[in-house]
Amino acid sequence: MPKPIAFLALLTLAASAGAEESPFVYGPEEVVPKSVKPGAKWQEGPVSLPAWPEASNLIEIPLDHPDARFTYFLDRASLATGRDDVVRYTLVAESRAGARNLTFEGLRCTPKGAFRIYAFGQDRRFKAARSGDDWQTIGTAGTDPVRYELWRHYLCIPRLFEPRPTRDQLRMLRSGRVPDTENSGFLSH
Repeated sequence: MPKPIAFLALLTLAASAGAEESPFVYGPEEVVPKSVKPGAKWQEGPVSLPAWPEASNLIEIPLDHPDARFTYFLDRASLATGRDDVVRYTLVAESRAGARNLTFEGLRCTPKGAFRIYAFGQDRRFKAARSGDDWQTIGTAGTDPVRYELWRHYLCIPRLFEPRPTRDQLRMLRSGRVPDTENSGFLSH
């Protein structure tokens, strides 16, 4: 019986030694042209909390969800795109009973969209969120309808993954519709 065990050990040793000297590549290599250089890592810019929103500055965000439990508003006075391409805004969620929740958020126009909550509204002022909160992917399965709509239709340019100019963001939020050219399958630029 000892012969088969010794033979297997010898075979395993030979196979491992042969693999080190093999001319074949066992793992896939990335195919990257030599002209492609790694870019600079994205850095988030400084964030300052906005003033408490005035009722006259709130724009209702039209949602394509008739069973939504909240009506959402965006404060146009707080809407701004930073040098880091983060669109920051105050979001107001109002329940059917009239209760309101306020958050100051940032949205990135990445391929799947990302958001971050910077502060919560409380007693007519903003209280900073925990510093450990990081960017989260926007849910597309109806779990996060307002952020999905903002990312998909109002704040970002589809398929270019960059923020719209602020005047276009406001115009589209006020009109509540998306231009037909953006749903045609062609790039808008």
